[in-house]
Amino acid sequence: MRVFVPQAVPQTVPQTASPQAASPQTEAPQSPGRLLGSVLGFALLGLALLVLGGCGYALVGQASNLPEDVRDIYVEPLENKTPRSQVEQILTEAVIDELVTRRRFSVVNERSEADAILRGSIVDFRLRPLTFDATGLASDFEITITADMRLERQPEPGDEAGEVLWENSRYVFREDYPVSDTGLTFFDRENLAIEETAEPFAETLVTDLLEGF
Repeated sequence: MRVFVPQAVPQTVPQTASPQAASPQTEAPQSPGRLLGSVLGFALLGLALLVLGGCGYALVGQASNLPEDVRDIYVEPLENKTPRSQVEQILTEAVIDELVTRRRFSVVNERSEADAILRGSIVDFRLRPLTFDATGLASDFEITITADMRLERQPEPGDEAGEVLWENSRYVFREDYPVSDTGLTFFDRENLAIEETAEPFAETLVTDLLEGF
């Protein structure tokens, strides 16, 4: 917003031989318009600093809608309900690594030591070739992973399941991935594509878990 500040029009004092002309001139008081403009300028500056300080500098994924007492998490190995072998192992490791990097949680090795348990299954996995190289092998893939995930509190003694803190029964992740190594077989290229997309899969999953998107 532009603030127009009216400027005082300078006045020319005629030169006379009277004694009053030789007397020193006192500074004219600041006009109301200039004073108002200064006040508005400081107010706008303060508002701009407040806005800049309140946005754009928060670390993604640090905020959390989960209870503060949930600090230690046990990650169950994901169940694989697809015909593609090893996909659950790769994704489980990626989710554990992502939780560790967030520093919001500690990942424990024993279920009994956890405040909450993250469990889930890979219900669908699709890897579709998009383009092919001169040898006929796929050089670009579209990977689609669908998972059923939930975070539960540690069950109370005698209970089979704990309170569900977060769940996404149809978490869908999709990404295109180029494979540049022409020396790999089709199966090896699939594995490489899964390994490379496991990190962004885990990153978006944990962000969803933390922020409840």
